[in-house]
Amino acid sequence: MHIQHHPLPAKSLGSQRRIESFHFGEPGQGQKVYIQAGLHADEIPGLLVCHHLKARLAQAEAAGHLQGEVVLVPVANPVGLEQSLMHDAMGRFDFASGENFNRHYPDFYAELGETLRAQLGADEDSNTRLVRAAMRAFLAAQTPATELAGLRHALVSLAFDADVVLDLHADFEAVLHLYSETPYLEQLEPLSRLMQAEAVLHAKGSGGQSFDEAMSQIWWKLGEHLPDDIPLSLACLAVTVELRGEAEVCHQLAEQDADRLFDFLVYRGVIAGEKPALPAARCQATPLTGSETLIAPVPGVIVYRARVGEWIEVGQTVCELINPLSGAVVLLKSTVSGVFYARESRRYAIAGMNLGKIAGSIPFRRGYLLSA
Repeated sequence: MHIQHHPLPAKSLGSQRRIESFHFGEPGQGQKVYIQAGLHADEIPGLLVCHHLKARLAQAEAAGHLQGEVVLVPVANPVGLEQSLMHDAMGRFDFASGENFNRHYPDFYAELGETLRAQLGADEDSNTRLVRAAMRAFLAAQTPATELAGLRHALVSLAFDADVVLDLHADFEAVLHLYSETPYLEQLEPLSRLMQAEAVLHAKGSGGQSFDEAMSQIWWKLGEHLPDDIPLSLACLAVTVELRGEAEVCHQLAEQDADRLFDFLVYRGVIAGEKPALPAARCQATPLTGSETLIAPVPGVIVYRARVGEWIEVGQTVCELINPLSGAVVLLKSTVSGVFYARESRRYAIAGMNLGKIAGSIPFRRGYLLSA
């Protein structure tokens, strides 16, 4: 293992943050896997998972079992990790700009697609190398001016040429679930089964240029605009792994998740060993366009009638909003059937607040699909 330090542009005199990355295996030999945690810096479970995974990777490397390269970034967002307001962690949005730390990553297809379409040829491996070389050159030409831009640039520079990108997050209260892009569902299935995901949400571009989609999109977008005689693989499986709820930070779960991620690396052939058997899937993948978000129409005390992980039927009451002044009770009912995979951790709603998400199987949403 060796450690690299990536200094970010200083926001003020006398202070400068940096990102630390831990590198296992030999670059250029076998597949490359990139794993990061804490991009939304108030989502802590992934940091503990990386702590345990790092030890497992170090043991595997010492035993000579690395057949590829693994880059691990346990703290992807030192900027957001320090942000707090009156003792409350504020790691989702950058204080300086108001921007979500997991939005506005490069659109490589928009930047490079036209040029690459004219350069790609009949050899699939050569095409993969050519696309990655173009991405590398694009990144090398950038000079980020702000701390946030520097953070985004550093993370993308570590991940853009990976075969697998895993971005570890957590929701407020949730079961373990995954987000990825529709063209990668076949590649995603082993991870879903090994992690025992209870919901898998997929889309062909959800909007916002999140980190994972910025890594994976260029491959399928470029492939859709190539003639049949020019092959291009889906060379980057990128997944947002939602490790249940923000408060579920314990060694038992973190060790379990680290073991399952390690098994996935063995399954992919990045680490030598007997390929693990895949357990039965706990869910079917569903379109993100079919996911219903329950929104509070009025303020009130939130009382949930359903637990996360519970199957919800159309018309079922999921939660109540109670006004203790007037005595009014508003029932929020699902319009879809599916797994209730995430809900709010607070128990008081202001009007317009997102209260929960249900993984329906029938598409009905359009346009921008992400939350704030």
